[in-house]
Amino acid sequence: MNKSMWKNLEKHIMTGISYMIPVVIAGAVLMAISRIGASAFGISNIWDEKWASSSNVIIQFLHTDDGWGGLALGLMFPIISGFIAYSIADKGGIAPGMVAGVLVANMNAGFLGALASGLIAGYSAKFMFDHIHLPEAMKSVVPVFLVPVLGSLVTLILIQYVIGAPFAALNAGLASWLKSMTGVNRVLLAAIVGGMVGFDLGGPVNKAAVTTAMALLTSGVYDPNTAAQVAIIIPPIGLGLATMIQKQKFSPELNEAGKASFVMGLIGVSEGAIPFALESPLKIIPINVIGSALGSAIAVGLGAVNKAPISGFYGWFAVNNWPVYILGIAVGSAFITGATLLVRKNVEVNEDSDETSIDDSQDNDFSEEEWES
Repeated sequence: MNKSMWKNLEKHIMTGISYMIPVVIAGAVLMAISRIGASAFGISNIWDEKWASSSNVIIQFLHTDDGWGGLALGLMFPIISGFIAYSIADKGGIAPGMVAGVLVANMNAGFLGALASGLIAGYSAKFMFDHIHLPEAMKSVVPVFLVPVLGSLVTLILIQYVIGAPFAALNAGLASWLKSMTGVNRVLLAAIVGGMVGFDLGGPVNKAAVTTAMALLTSGVYDPNTAAQVAIIIPPIGLGLATMIQKQKFSPELNEAGKASFVMGLIGVSEGAIPFALESPLKIIPINVIGSALGSAIAVGLGAVNKAPISGFYGWFAVNNWPVYILGIAVGSAFITGATLLVRKNVEVNEDSDETSIDDSQDNDFSEEEWES
């Protein structure tokens, strides 16, 4: 498989992920609202059916709201499968991809099954568009009938009878292995996931780690998600704090970026740290990786469990053992703040020319376009 084909595959998968993430966030926030609200009533299992008949109307609503969040999260595999197929075959791939994604979810074939179903649906639909030629009067039949029906049929047959069972077995085996991890192995896993998330701040490595961690939630595996959600917010918070503590070590532009970075970190957006990584990648990227790995390892190692794919401050108190979770965030962020200030020197501002320079050489290796690729 040549380089361009790998690039196309990456583009299709990232398209599916980008459409999936808003749905997951919506579901996660709904669940966070219900669980934080329930905690005010001393309830730790608001999802339990017994609360549906509670005499308290607020508790009934919180139970219902948690169910809404679960419904949204249940769309994870259909959405990613459908929009991978959309990226390949345009609108004609959506129906086969989404239908196949529902089957993947029902078979518990996991995230890899969803990727496979999207690719199969998309390329099947594209093949049909390229090879089915009807008279002009009947051309409209192809996108609204033939491709959705035949594309769904082909994809469902392949998922049901060929790849579904192996992917389900693989998913079950992976979940069982991850659940059996204890002690040092759990901490090491958390550190690896955290480091990947902190590496490219919303780029392919970050999204691969975060999406896989979120997908494992459907199998009852929570440690990777806990590690990922901690790591998402550590770089932007840590770098934002650095600009607040010693402004003289940053240009005016980065000082402004630092304010936005801190706020974006609190609401769970790692991309706020990108300007700092672009400005000095060889220094900031390793610091981000180490700080994210450290914070994730502390949170998971000391027993925090985040069962929802949400990283912003509004979800912190819905985490099991939330003080340890916040401790992991604080330690990781503090490491990034301290290490960043340690490797930087004061900025010299030339007031006459209105230019800013730094008295140590900066390694400006990437453009914004290269970072996102």
